[in-house]
Amino acid sequence: MPLVLPPTVLGFYLLLAFSPTTTFGAWLNETVGLRLAFSFPGLVIASVIYSLPFMVHPIQAGLRGLPKSMLEASYLMGKSRWETLRRIELPNVRPALLAATVLSFAHTIGEFGVVLMIGGNIPGETRVASIAVYDKVEALDYAGANQYSLVLFALCFGILLLVYLTNARSLRRTVL
Repeated sequence: MPLVLPPTVLGFYLLLAFSPTTTFGAWLNETVGLRLAFSFPGLVIASVIYSLPFMVHPIQAGLRGLPKSMLEASYLMGKSRWETLRRIELPNVRPALLAATVLSFAHTIGEFGVVLMIGGNIPGETRVASIAVYDKVEALDYAGANQYSLVLFALCFGILLLVYLTNARSLRRTVL
């Protein structure tokens, strides 16, 4: 659902769930001592939930691409499911894990709806760059909005370039 729901709808329902006036929110607050509505931890958890589909799909594709013979050989050698996962599957899907992590992070870094609904716009606590861009545009401060946007653009471009170069180097090593 996070893939197709508008971010504000997901954010609204998460805000309701995390609210200390609901059973779940009150339980979190009383049992764990965690207040999620309008807090940085809540913002992080909501962002993870929102970006989860962007992590799951590349990892699934990476796992599907593994030859069954590798797994069968591991089992025939007496390795457990956990050991096969740790020694065979995870090392072989490292590029997919990296891509999934970066896609999720890059997707979350510019997120607006979920972040605003859960975290609000509390300066010094929950205000993030995407909301700062919106605030600058709303105040007609296009130069300030440009500065924030340029930093976000450069950060995302740099991260994607780093992933591309890392995956290309990893692919070259496996081919050679």
